[in-house]
Amino acid sequence: MQNTKESQTDVAPLNGSNVARRRFSVPLKATIIVVFFLTTVPVLLATIQINYQSSERVLRNHAADIVERFRNETIRQINSEFQALKSLVATAAELGRQAPDLFTDSRALVYLFEMLGYSETLLNIYVGTNDGGFRQARRIHDHDASFHGAKPPEDAVYAYRLIEPDMGPPILDRYIFLDNEQSVLGDVGIDSGYDPRSRSWYLQAEEAGDAIITDPELFWAFGLVGFTVAEPYSVDGSLLGVVAADVTLDRFSQYLAENPVSDNSVSYMLDDKGLVLAASDGMTQFGGGNNQVALTHVADAENRIAATAYSQSHESEGAEVYDFSYDGQDFIVSLSSFHENLGKPWRLMVVTPLDDFTAEFHASNRKMLIIGLAAVAIQLTVITIIAGLVASPLQRLARKVERIQSLDSASDISIVRSRVREIAILSSAIETLDTAVQAFARFVPVELVRQLLKSDQKLELGGQSRFLSILFCDVEAFSTLAERIAARDLLSRVSSLLGMFNRRVLEEKGTIDKFVGDGVMAFWGAPSPLDEHAFHACVAALAVQNDLERLNQDWRKSDEPEMRLRVGIHSDVVLVGNVGSRERMSYTVLGDGVNIAARLEDCNKIYGTQICISHDTFREAGDRLCVRPIDELQVKGRRSLVTIYELLGAHGAGDQFEPSESTLEIARLSRRAFDALVAKDHNTALKAYREVLERRPDDPVASLHVKRLEAGEIDPPSRAWVREINDV
Repeated sequence: MQNTKESQTDVAPLNGSNVARRRFSVPLKATIIVVFFLTTVPVLLATIQINYQSSERVLRNHAADIVERFRNETIRQINSEFQALKSLVATAAELGRQAPDLFTDSRALVYLFEMLGYSETLLNIYVGTNDGGFRQARRIHDHDASFHGAKPPEDAVYAYRLIEPDMGPPILDRYIFLDNEQSVLGDVGIDSGYDPRSRSWYLQAEEAGDAIITDPELFWAFGLVGFTVAEPYSVDGSLLGVVAADVTLDRFSQYLAENPVSDNSVSYMLDDKGLVLAASDGMTQFGGGNNQVALTHVADAENRIAATAYSQSHESEGAEVYDFSYDGQDFIVSLSSFHENLGKPWRLMVVTPLDDFTAEFHASNRKMLIIGLAAVAIQLTVITIIAGLVASPLQRLARKVERIQSLDSASDISIVRSRVREIAILSSAIETLDTAVQAFARFVPVELVRQLLKSDQKLELGGQSRFLSILFCDVEAFSTLAERIAARDLLSRVSSLLGMFNRRVLEEKGTIDKFVGDGVMAFWGAPSPLDEHAFHACVAALAVQNDLERLNQDWRKSDEPEMRLRVGIHSDVVLVGNVGSRERMSYTVLGDGVNIAARLEDCNKIYGTQICISHDTFREAGDRLCVRPIDELQVKGRRSLVTIYELLGAHGAGDQFEPSESTLEIARLSRRAFDALVAKDHNTALKAYREVLERRPDDPVASLHVKRLEAGEIDPPSRAWVREINDV
């Protein structure tokens, strides 16, 4: 291969041919369509808007009526539930007055379970007597729950809690487990520390002397939060006990969730402070320990729509219905108090999206819009066809020019034929341009052609100095190979190899300078600057060697001769630009660095290596390369010695390039041997190179140095050695 290499000047930034693109312009076809669209669609939209506004008020009033009916019905149902619970407890209290000893013996068991079956809302029902006795009937909801440290039997449905002070001491707190038929399945008991007379429900009922509903509290035995409905019973003014029933807040949340005013509405039951007692969206969260309950304020609810709606209320005592908007959506809000006979200052809040009531109306509007747009679409189709007959040929030609400018072949875009003479002439000229540009790009670096097409700069002689990485590649023993393979097969092999090399160079952002027979010259860093150009050049060389090895595997299976490539890489400041004459020029690199790269490719013949790189390339790429030093040479034309390396792998470029542990060990031993050789410690160098041969007996570099050191050539490079290298 020749040693003189290419150079080039940088291309100016995009300007000339792109000036027209930066000017404001409107496509012909788009102009026709837009004008038609602007004169038709606004009329349709105005008609729909007028119809919408005329119906909006009627729909709002209708929605408000529905919300009002829902509010009244929900309050009535909740009040009825509480009245039923109060009646149930009142009946039990009256029975206690009429038969004072009923709740002091086993008869209470049958009665309490009968009461429990009247309402699914009840969590449990119980009686506390003035002597500290306690009898409770409850459902078992969770079989994993602990009853005095024990789990209930699998078939247990109910539990009967019993504390009988007159049976002690010790006074036992017992749980008797029952099945669905109320047959006893087992029991568990411990020493009692529970006194119903100290509980809040007992004390409040005793103080009121009548039925009461407690504030929300934690039922610690269940891990649930709810209310207690309680009523005392007395005989001759003497308190005998209190009958009570528990109902959990989640029962009311369940009711609100199962009975919405609309699909997307939310309902909240609030106390007088705005704390959430029940919620249809399940946002209620109760915290605290066994002795306190923390309720969430509606203003702090995760549902920000409900929280904002509450903040805009007027806190009126009666019913209040008002409109509310949030994030562009309209809502109807109802906030009203429960009836006074409940005895609690609770309120019901309902937030309903207006869209839930106007969905059909909006659907009707959408149908009108669709019909109108369909009519517009039909008209637009006709206009588009007419505009396309005029604009389509020009658009196809514009796309073809853009493809040519980006250096992509436009052959897949069919030839534009038109009865308009000017368009036909333009189409023929563009076809000729496409063919010429594609041919031009095969002889000139692609990046240079792309920049020339995107700028108004003329192709002129000249160049500039730039730090690049240059690569030379050649087929080993090509003449011998040519004698063993038929000419046609040899040409096919070489074409495949060069095509593979070209692909790898382009993948690593390099530029092919020229193909010379079976050899290739390429460089990195021009015409466009490239960071880490030395590393990219080395990765490309490794990739080509890997590709060639796969081809050799196939050839070995067919008993065909193999091919080997020798690669040399050097990084240096060279002249890059256009050289030649005005009639014929070449984009190439020139300089001493090109000669060194060519010499490095030749060095592979002497050392039996595949890829040789210079110290400048190794220094530029850094520790990302796995190399081993080979020798120091004095290249013709330079006084200083040039350290050359064998490229063994690359870190971070892919698994296929990562060096193995054995390769890293060879590199380490070779470095130790080379350092000793440079320091003139020939015994250490000889020992280290022999150690390399122990691990890799066929290593050509170690074999060569061992032979030299054993022959007494202790001051490399000897004159004969340098002459042999420079004469290759």
